[in-house]
Amino acid sequence: MEFIDLKAQYAALKTEIDENIASVLADTHFILGEKEQEFEEKLASYVGVKHVVGCSDGTAALQLIYMAYGIGHGDAVFCPDMTFVASVEPACMLGAEPIFCDIDPRTYNIAADSLEQQIKAVLAEGRFTPKAIVAVDFIGNPADYDKIRKIADEYHLLLIEDAAQGMGASVQGVKCGALGDIAATSFFPSKPLGCYGDGGAVFTNDDDMDRLLRSIRVHGKGKSKYDNQRIGLNARLDTIQAAIMLPKLKVLDEEIAARQTIAARYDQAFDGKFQTPYIMDGMVSSYAQYALLAKDNKQRDDIIRVLKENGIPSLVYYPVPLHQMKVFEGCFMGEETFAHTIDYAQRTFSLPFSAYLTKEDQERIIEAVSAAASQN
Repeated sequence: MEFIDLKAQYAALKTEIDENIASVLADTHFILGEKEQEFEEKLASYVGVKHVVGCSDGTAALQLIYMAYGIGHGDAVFCPDMTFVASVEPACMLGAEPIFCDIDPRTYNIAADSLEQQIKAVLAEGRFTPKAIVAVDFIGNPADYDKIRKIADEYHLLLIEDAAQGMGASVQGVKCGALGDIAATSFFPSKPLGCYGDGGAVFTNDDDMDRLLRSIRVHGKGKSKYDNQRIGLNARLDTIQAAIMLPKLKVLDEEIAARQTIAARYDQAFDGKFQTPYIMDGMVSSYAQYALLAKDNKQRDDIIRVLKENGIPSLVYYPVPLHQMKVFEGCFMGEETFAHTIDYAQRTFSLPFSAYLTKEDQERIIEAVSAAASQN
């Protein structure tokens, strides 16, 4: 059994994907070719923004944003304690200080009260200048942008949406990728919209920012790549990866709808047995992962062991909060204890999930998890 069934998706889209790859091979414009430009335009239309800047991966997308806004030494960047390191890693590379915030115990996204507490702590401490908030659409569940936007506006902070797991998700009909001042996403193969390698993109409605991002992603180019206006990156999206994603983008909404059905089936099976995903009113999750919370660490580990014995894969997203990682020793923590993040990390486990998960396989998973929980 596959944890995320990319083989089934490829089988369903094989004809068009293969034709697109063949077209790129015949055209030989392997970097920023016509299919890449077409993908940028169609993704911008899908998300509802003016510009999409395709790039080499999701981390590069965030680094482009941090560089474009001049974030660096002395700046404080606020992000949830429960996320992948890439959410804040590029800011750290530029000299900024990561400020971690606890998560909401229901949505697992950044908690507004912890965010404001940490902003006030940074201001009181005086060493760093609050500059940006990174709101992560954690495992496909949109963050609470109503609350986060109010805080960002009150303290004059840039609101960056990390939609690495959120393509296809939405808030009141607005797609993830269009919910912050600027947004980044990843096309890592396991994402709801994934390529067959690495890829990413930045979303913006600002014409000047679009031009700046396109310059930075190609070594800070001006009129040509040999007219270097600023320090930049080599962070272009390969044309073949864009060509692969064009058919996937066509069916993304269909796949998101299928994910709702599969998630609902899990919800019904595990209601009252585990803490199931909580999606706020008016929001649609992309369910990049389907994560449950066991009653404690022992039950979680026992269930994972039983699943493995039955040939069923599972994963933990993510096992270690950022504030506990060695790389962030000595960073400013304020008075935050990260109680909800620590609790989540100790109890979370994710089950096989994709738009192509068969009902038979899902029933097998449900039966195994339920049996393991009963034994525990």
